[in-house]
Amino acid sequence: MTEQRRVISEIIQMTMGHMTAEQIYLAAKEKMPTIAMGTVYRNLGLMERAGEIRRIPMPDAPDRYDKTTRLHDHLICRKCGNLEDVCIKNLMDTFKEHSDIQVDSYELALYGICSACLADGK
Repeated sequence: MTEQRRVISEIIQMTMGHMTAEQIYLAAKEKMPTIAMGTVYRNLGLMERAGEIRRIPMPDAPDRYDKTTRLHDHLICRKCGNLEDVCIKNLMDTFKEHSDIQVDSYELALYGICSACLADGK
């Protein structure tokens, strides 16, 4: 593993949220001032293809990157734009019970209002 990839991986693993490539680049630049944006994108692509991270396409916004590779779902807040993990229990079992197709994986994004915005009355 290259030093650049190790730094990028550490940044992703240490964050609690879902960072954009630019946010990862800015954090990596603090640790490795000579790193280039292209290096970050190239390594993110390699890491995604290797199954080390997940890329989350965002409508009308930069993609985000997720350290959690197991199947899980996301909520995109319509108020603040935050992306957060949500767990819908037994979704794969529901697919099996109610359809005649075999689902190996899926990407599910829910759109609504996050708990923080609901609490703030936004």
